[in-house]
Amino acid sequence: MKIIVQKFGGTSVAGLERMKQVKAKVEKKLKKGYKVVVVLSAMAGETDRLIKLAMEFSKKPDPSEMDVLLTTGEQVSVALFSMLLKDAGIKARSLLGFQIPIHTDKAYGKARILDIDTEKLIELLKTNDVLVVAGFQGCDFQQNLTTLGRGGSDTSAVALAAALNAEICEIYTDVDGVYTTDPNVCSNARKLPKIAYDEMLEMASMGAKVLQIRSVEFAKKYNVPIHVRSTFSDEPGTLVVKEDEVMESVLVSGIAYDKDQARITLTEVYDEPGVAAAIFEPLAAHNIVVDMIVQNPSHEGRTDITFTVSRKEMDDAIKIIDRIKDEIGAKEVLYDKNVAKVSVIGVGMRNHSGVAAIAFRTLKSENINILMISTSEIKISCLIEEKYTELAVRTLHEAFGLDKEPQMESL
Repeated sequence: MKIIVQKFGGTSVAGLERMKQVKAKVEKKLKKGYKVVVVLSAMAGETDRLIKLAMEFSKKPDPSEMDVLLTTGEQVSVALFSMLLKDAGIKARSLLGFQIPIHTDKAYGKARILDIDTEKLIELLKTNDVLVVAGFQGCDFQQNLTTLGRGGSDTSAVALAAALNAEICEIYTDVDGVYTTDPNVCSNARKLPKIAYDEMLEMASMGAKVLQIRSVEFAKKYNVPIHVRSTFSDEPGTLVVKEDEVMESVLVSGIAYDKDQARITLTEVYDEPGVAAAIFEPLAAHNIVVDMIVQNPSHEGRTDITFTVSRKEMDDAIKIIDRIKDEIGAKEVLYDKNVAKVSVIGVGMRNHSGVAAIAFRTLKSENINILMISTSEIKISCLIEEKYTELAVRTLHEAFGLDKEPQMESL
């Protein structure tokens, strides 16, 4: 049995005419002999409408009831699309997350998939040519409905592809692939024919919104090829796959940026064992994700510690820090929301030197000051003033020649 998974986002199912385009994509795969598992998001704007509705009824909606409410968006999509397929004479049926079931943990609003009943899906594919599955949702082992967080339909699709050993997972969206950077910022950004899982993970974590980061984690873990492509075009998109020698020979694959950054500095804290733990353990206990961390050299037993968090979590982080600042000897708690992170990404960095030098020299040429730096083996991230974000992206993109087809040679 040849199986393919196709996922369509909210803009792709926003009404009858859009769903007819989705139906045409499904029919092409059926003609090639595939059994098709279609994963659908809620119609564009529907999830936001439901969240707004919930806020009208409750100042702080119960997380489990919120998940019950939000799962209805995908339920509408899969039911309507299944009707469309059946009227066309296609053997199809819709499935909600709990019907499969897709088992998750109990983290309402951001649940993680633990298990999928593959046997049931295989049996259903024997009698149906298309299964239309609600993305973004599942249930815990007590049958409580759960949702996977924003972009969770991507994760649903890749998890199903892994469970069914599908040939490929096609992620259809309103963009036609993964670009070297945001085309809205850099007009000569180039669509990548192929990108490695690790590169896509870094780009997703740095703010690129093409794929949800947990879907890429799933794909990498289970070696599921992803094809990111447009619902509104037949052009090939970008393959997200395991890296190969050709990918490793390319120095840099993309420039990403993230404006959802806030910088917090604790001045003159005690420079002694346990202080860092006293700062970051309470933040972790409140599920506040810390990104970049810098500690200055000690002076007379005191040091400054600076870190970044999401802007949405800055106020909560400061409240926590205010409660412990006397304990750790902090003189001041400073913060800045007017910052952004720009990142240079590429698996080729593992085998090539000089990337950092080019990046830093390029930013210097535009008089852009680097506030913080963090690195991994395939990424260099610089925190800068937000007003320079677009300029930094464009100049770095040009400096690494990303508007041109890559030359397979080292520095």
